[in-house]
Amino acid sequence: MDYTATQSVSRQRKLTYVDQTIDPEMRNTSMDGTDPSQLFDDTSAAPGVQPTGFQGQGVGTMGHPGRTLLSDPMSNLAMAYGSSLASQGKDLVDKNLDRFLPISKLKYYFAVDTVYVGKKLGLLVFPYMHQNWEVSYQQDTPVAPRFDINAPDLYIPAMGFITYILVAGLALGTQNRFTPEILGMQASSALVWLIMEVLVVLLSLYLVTVNTDLTTIDLVAFSGYKYVGMIVGVVAGLLFGRTGYYLTLLWCCISIFVFMIRTLRLKLLSEAAAQGVLVHGARNQLRMYLTMSIAAAQPIFMYWLTYHLVR
Repeated sequence: MDYTATQSVSRQRKLTYVDQTIDPEMRNTSMDGTDPSQLFDDTSAAPGVQPTGFQGQGVGTMGHPGRTLLSDPMSNLAMAYGSSLASQGKDLVDKNLDRFLPISKLKYYFAVDTVYVGKKLGLLVFPYMHQNWEVSYQQDTPVAPRFDINAPDLYIPAMGFITYILVAGLALGTQNRFTPEILGMQASSALVWLIMEVLVVLLSLYLVTVNTDLTTIDLVAFSGYKYVGMIVGVVAGLLFGRTGYYLTLLWCCISIFVFMIRTLRLKLLSEAAAQGVLVHGARNQLRMYLTMSIAAAQPIFMYWLTYHLVR
């Protein structure tokens, strides 16, 4: 019994010593790291997110994920392969696009300036005093339209088409007949007639077997010049009534007929006929008839697309 009592007293003294050496602040903190004075657990942080005191851990690996991606050889290889595919696709698209829609050639037809546009508009309205109708060349290449008034362009036809649609809308509005549907039909019908005209001319050139340097874009340009006379006629009709419309349109129709005859004869007739030498032959007669037919079709389209706009 004495031995047992001695061990019990010794154990009690050791516990008392250990309790005295422990920091009082640590004694108020539980073993799981929570404050015993806190009644409820802090659930404001998302599950699996470490407390604020441990945010410094893992910064080296998660702070810059892009470095790991860029440093991966497979990622670099994939990026290089993707860039090569993109460049090859761009070259393929440019090649096929240039085949069906020659962008480089279109730039030539829009190489105009203010002086050229003014002179060309005057030539379309009053072509009777113009003498030289030949297109100038430089090293077997036609010069840009801004350097030659006889060169065809697409700027005036494109702007003429847009202006014609706007003037048509204005004319319909003054008559209380304007609706978006009617204006859309006006624009679509004008475009369809233009496409059909160019297709018929191309078919005629193929059937007659004419060797000419006229391209499809040239035909679109020459066919689009009639919009200038159409605009002048409709504006005259809005200002002076139907009498002013008919007189102005008649003048513009004669002007575009003369312009087309003098321009296309150098393109469609033979070299001898273009130089003024009288040449007999069935083929040359067919070419002359074709030239006159193309020129005569312009006044018909001009009247057909404008007569209903003036009342």
